Amino acid sequence: MFTIKNNQLYVENLSATSLAEKYGTPLYVLSESSIRENCRAIKRDFMDKYDDVHAAYASKALLTSAVVKIIEQEAFHLDVVSGGELFIANRVGFPMSKVLFHGNNKSDEELAMALDYGVGRIIVDNVGELERLSKMAELQGKIVSILFRITPGIKPGTHDYIATGQKDSKFGIALDEKIIFPAIEYAINSRSINFLGFHFHIGSQLFDVETHVAATEVAISLIKAVKERFEYTIEELNTGGGYGIHYTADDMPIPAAVFTDAIMTTLIKRCELEGLKRPRVFIEPGRSIVGEAGITLYRVGSIKEIPGIRTYVALDGGMTDNIRPALYQAKYEATVANKASDEKNETVTLCGKCCESGDILINNIPIQSIETGDLVAVFSTGAYTYAMASHYNKHPNPAVVLVNDNTSFEIVKRETYEDLMSHDIVPSYLK
Repeated sequence: MFTIKNNQLYVENLSATSLAEKYGTPLYVLSESSIRENCRAIKRDFMDKYDDVHAAYASKALLTSAVVKIIEQEAFHLDVVSGGELFIANRVGFPMSKVLFHGNNKSDEELAMALDYGVGRIIVDNVGELERLSKMAELQGKIVSILFRITPGIKPGTHDYIATGQKDSKFGIALDEKIIFPAIEYAINSRSINFLGFHFHIGSQLFDVETHVAATEVAISLIKAVKERFEYTIEELNTGGGYGIHYTADDMPIPAAVFTDAIMTTLIKRCELEGLKRPRVFIEPGRSIVGEAGITLYRVGSIKEIPGIRTYVALDGGMTDNIRPALYQAKYEATVANKASDEKNETVTLCGKCCESGDILINNIPIQSIETGDLVAVFSTGAYTYAMASHYNKHPNPAVVLVNDNTSFEIVKRETYEDLMSHDIVPSYLK
């Protein structure tokens, strides 16, 4: 959905230049067609291919009211990880029965909200949460469906900050016999708990299926142990997401179907071999739905050449709208949107305007001859940019624009300086 016409970068049928002129910069831009096509590929290659399987969009990647409505229209479930995400989903009318509520430290207030809204599943992260939830549901005379998040002991090949399936993880219940089996027994015997099964998520931005297959094998062994020890049939297995996308030429992403086919093949064969009922299966793609559907537009400001060392090109955004390069050395590709067909004959470092030496968006990137006032587009910024934006140095957050063919819609308004002051209070004694 990103093309070049007349030396201009286009998002669907609108030029990046026209979008920047209309909405200002920095600017997050999303292609609605791209989001929908990614959803439909998963429906075609997974949900329509196998019986009793479902996909839940991992909303932590990007959550706006408009995105929630797109996800609802595409018949996905919704994965949320906080009271705020849950509140937004409920406020815009997403069916609560199709919500999966995650989180490693859910508060009593968040659990009460989930019970009040009637969410479809709560993914229980630890034994303490299980006990609190069971008692809260019992007091309200409710039965809540849950899965346990488990740590399968698999270390994926990704950055440590986005690896979550290893034994030493802040997420999930360890597969220690003295921990997991008492928790399972408690859930089975609780009058207020409908224990459905297990969930795992081993990490993000993954490019091979081996860790998913290994984690699935671990989960099947646990399902078998539950059947033998408690005579209890596990109904559901959630295999998370983590499917990698293209950020740079070094990335070699594979289709989501390669992951899901490997998971399902493993699950079907092992269940037949072990004489187990094949559980209902969920996946939770997030980045792979919205990541490549988004770009960020910046206006070039100062240009600083240090002879023999590097040229810094400062943009009007930075780590406040995209913390990923500073946080875990994430890499991106970019182009000068108003010179999109020109030869990339310069090498520069794109930096932000924050008061941090680490505010570097892209180091040493080949790019077109660049001047102050040019428009730079950074690709694959649909996931974990707006979602992780901050007000450091008191920079207002950018607008988010959704493009549908030749029409654009501002789905998140650009913040103003007044917005930055909206929760700022001076005590009376200082006035």
